[in-house]
Amino acid sequence: MRADLGALLVAVLVAAGCSAAPARPAAPPPSPVSTRPVAGGPLPLPAADVRPVRLRIPAIGVDAPALVPLGLDAGHQLEAPARFEDVGWYAAGPVPGDPGPAVLAAHVDSRSGPAPFFRLRDLRDGDQVFVARSDGQETRFVVDTVQRYPKNAFPTDAVYGPAPGSALRLITCGGSFDPAKRSYRDNIVVYASTRWG
Repeated sequence: MRADLGALLVAVLVAAGCSAAPARPAAPPPSPVSTRPVAGGPLPLPAADVRPVRLRIPAIGVDAPALVPLGLDAGHQLEAPARFEDVGWYAAGPVPGDPGPAVLAAHVDSRSGPAPFFRLRDLRDGDQVFVARSDGQETRFVVDTVQRYPKNAFPTDAVYGPAPGSALRLITCGGSFDPAKRSYRDNIVVYASTRWG
């Protein structure tokens, strides 16, 4: 649906040791109307009104009862959630469960301790991720792979490029901490899909 997102931006966190990387944003195309029926639920909402409302990752104990929308900051970088306990969703991208790669981001930690994606690096192939939406739909994603990248080599095309069906990307910081820059040196990216197997 949004094949051009790979050329739009690099998604990284910008606070709590998560420094940003340059991006190439452009105005995203308008969202189409979702026509997916919801059995026994309300009529589908226009995609612009549908949003993710809960994230569960049982394997690492994540249960985020609300997701905050994220946009681009003045430097054309993906905003980090303002609060360390929040998980954010790149609101100009696909809604999780719709075609294309949806992106969720959260902090790995703060001065007071672990943040929601502290154990993201521990996910393994086959672990399940559940995202509930405001239209009553819940999508089950299955982890395909977990990768770590230096921040100066973030895989924009792999994260935002075309993906078959519905895909999910979970992003946080990782690797060693650079005390001079007060930033982690790498990003952790979880790639997940709706494969059934």
